Amino acid sequence: MNHKLQLYNTLSRQKEVFKPIDEKAIGMYVCGPTVYGDAHLGHAKSYVSFDLIYRYLTHIFPKVKYVQNITDVGHLTDDADEGDDKITKQSRLEKVDPMAVVEKYMFNYFRDMDQLNVLRADIYPRPSGHIPEQIEAIEQLIKKGFAYEVNGSVYFDVAKYDENHDYGKLSGRSIEELLEGAASRTLNAQSEKRNSIDFALWKKADESHLMKWNSPWGIGYPGWHIECTVMSQKYLGENFDIHGGGLENSFPHHECEIAQAEANTDKPFANYWLHNNMVTINGQKMGKSLGNGIFCHELFSGDNKQLDRAYSPMTIRFFILQSHYRSTLDFSNSALEAASKGFLRLQNGLVELNTLKFSSKSSLPLNQFKENLYNAMDDDFNSPRAIAELFEGLKWISAIKIQKESLTEEDLNEFKNLFHTFFYEILGLEIEIKEENNSGVTNELMNLVLKIRKSAKEAKDYKTADQIREELAALNISIKDSKDGTDWEIGS
Repeated sequence: MNHKLQLYNTLSRQKEVFKPIDEKAIGMYVCGPTVYGDAHLGHAKSYVSFDLIYRYLTHIFPKVKYVQNITDVGHLTDDADEGDDKITKQSRLEKVDPMAVVEKYMFNYFRDMDQLNVLRADIYPRPSGHIPEQIEAIEQLIKKGFAYEVNGSVYFDVAKYDENHDYGKLSGRSIEELLEGAASRTLNAQSEKRNSIDFALWKKADESHLMKWNSPWGIGYPGWHIECTVMSQKYLGENFDIHGGGLENSFPHHECEIAQAEANTDKPFANYWLHNNMVTINGQKMGKSLGNGIFCHELFSGDNKQLDRAYSPMTIRFFILQSHYRSTLDFSNSALEAASKGFLRLQNGLVELNTLKFSSKSSLPLNQFKENLYNAMDDDFNSPRAIAELFEGLKWISAIKIQKESLTEEDLNEFKNLFHTFFYEILGLEIEIKEENNSGVTNELMNLVLKIRKSAKEAKDYKTADQIREELAALNISIKDSKDGTDWEIGS
């Protein structure tokens, strides 16, 4: 099947047909976590979203090289050039070495992402392991006149870069607008800079700083932005296909990445910029200061006062995929309950699918079903639309089961293959119910219950018939009467 994959490119602010540099080897870099705390619902939204993108790209292209960094130094508490290093700050709170903090929360990150069935990237570079490359890139920026050293720190000269480039092209900001905004803030480092909007490439470390390295400018540590520029280009080349991350990182982080890269190479950095949107809690922005954050492990255990109960990792994944990656995801217990029921219904349909029998002729438009599924994913990875198509497929399963519709053996096998491909491989979902729950003994028991109900109705004992229906409904089992008989399913 020919794919006309369209991506929403933040850089152009529109959907574009994806034209890879090399169709045989797609390159994708995604900004990973700064590992100073456990992964929360926002991380789940981001990395499940990019896992979906990675899965679909690997489905339609021969090879995808996926690089996701793990930030272990240089990310300061105000996300710019001031404050303490986030990992150093946590190491003081826990009274352990900074790298012990990194190892602990990196392990927890992978633990939670594994439970969400997020595939591992090919490479997870860490800034602390790429100090020489970062120093080399900074030296080159100084040599080209785009950076300058002051008192052991090195800053990027934004105004110099903007003379022949377009600083702000990703976020839609202008130099004038940024200077106005910076004028309203007072930062300790401002006195060192030529302009208030210049950003740090290398920071001088004082005696209390725990993570520091030798450099041509003295002892210090790299800036957060230069880390991603250097690591992405090291593993994907000076110009690569896709750079992804959270929308909150588009400025200043990604804007600065572009400036550094294009100042050094004078060629485009990443061709397509993809950004996932944020998570809200009952309509309110999620954040530590608001006290409404929810960690992934709390979602799985239910150990958070905002949760009515625990939710399985696959329910969380399904909940996230019901929202487009560029849309805000609003968490609430009612939304998760709805996702839980919907996911259960989808699982039961998948189990039923394996019991269907083929016919001598087909009466269902299988090609349209296939086209709708792929069109959804080709439209900027539209997982909500793909999921909606799978629910349409559940209607087919019910119709085939009661012999109202039919598929030949070849078409039925393709239908099963499509369902499995999208459920397991592309959406990355997993069955959490046991197949025998909806087959074997359970089928026999349900047939017996329905036979008793049928006998009650024939004897005009409608009270008993209604009681059976109500008690089955309480067990999340629905029964449907039609002229062809009575059918049942779980989670409807």
